[in-house]
Amino acid sequence: MANIFDYMKWRDISLNKVEFNEVDNLILSRLSYFPFDGVVDKDEEITLKEAYERTMKLGTTGRTLQAEDIDLYPILAKSIRFGSCKLTNFINKIEPEVEKQFAGVTVILPDDTIYVSFRGTDNTIIGWKEDFNMSFSDLVPSQIDSVEYLDNVAKKYKNKLRVGGHSKGGNLAVYAAAFSNKKTKKHIIEVYNNDGPGFSDKVTESKEYNEILNKVHTYIPQTSIIGRLLEHKEKTTVVKSTETGIMQHDLYSWQVLGDKFVRTKQTNYGDFIDTTITNWLKEVSPKQREEFIDTWFNILNSTKVKTLNELSSKKIKNVATMIKSYSNLSPDTKKMMSKTFRALLKVGKDNITKK
Repeated sequence: MANIFDYMKWRDISLNKVEFNEVDNLILSRLSYFPFDGVVDKDEEITLKEAYERTMKLGTTGRTLQAEDIDLYPILAKSIRFGSCKLTNFINKIEPEVEKQFAGVTVILPDDTIYVSFRGTDNTIIGWKEDFNMSFSDLVPSQIDSVEYLDNVAKKYKNKLRVGGHSKGGNLAVYAAAFSNKKTKKHIIEVYNNDGPGFSDKVTESKEYNEILNKVHTYIPQTSIIGRLLEHKEKTTVVKSTETGIMQHDLYSWQVLGDKFVRTKQTNYGDFIDTTITNWLKEVSPKQREEFIDTWFNILNSTKVKTLNELSSKKIKNVATMIKSYSNLSPDTKKMMSKTFRALLKVGKDNITKK
């Protein structure tokens, strides 16, 4: 089976000769994860090839989130299709005090269009906390930033816009497109959500969200979990992945045939997870979800770690710290945690019984 690496070997042709497609979207959605800090300044435009050369001089390729990124970066930089793309407006903000993790980059393509790529969740605890906050909040800080970012790009450039991202980045792409100003919306031609979560009913029922729906392309793997969270109203394409379970979220496992993803059907396991989470959200009030998530992340924060890598590097010590932190919770808080968790188990058990 083929993935985006095989695609790059087959389709290394200028975007001026062969038009943009859904696989190109997935590749560019990954660009926002690359280590452009100190490489791409906010107000300059440099080619992807130049960015890679700067990165090599700085020796920062090890800061990528996945090993595959290190392999993909030089392939894209040296390619005919993407090497001459210009990067600008890179931003990477982590603000623990407001529980925000936001990153994005603007890609000016040879076909005179722009792809705005929003980063999904990185390996920071703050990034994951913001994701979980979506389960009880209609609006999270990175969504506000995504709208401002997109409006600024549209104001600076008059090009047609594609907006996309993977994971939370896909959610930001849809939200930014929906709630951008009228002038920005006129420039948007396509929005790509690659296995990103949905929204609350308040958002999906809004006029702004429904105005942009016909431009939204959502792709999820066959046992998607992240991409089935919360509410979705857009049409969805199910993509074949070589991984299983939650690991199908890894876009490097998505299968490609020519210039398209390999289509498949949602699995029973994916339906089970989706139904379980949906019913749990109905069972537990937004206030209960907030208390549960805040308490859980307070326990995580007791370890003083800032990333998931740090959490796992000293697993025994961190688990001991978390157990101690849990034991110090008040009886009422422990009761709330237990009750909320039991609700999830009950919903899961009920779904198994119905099968």
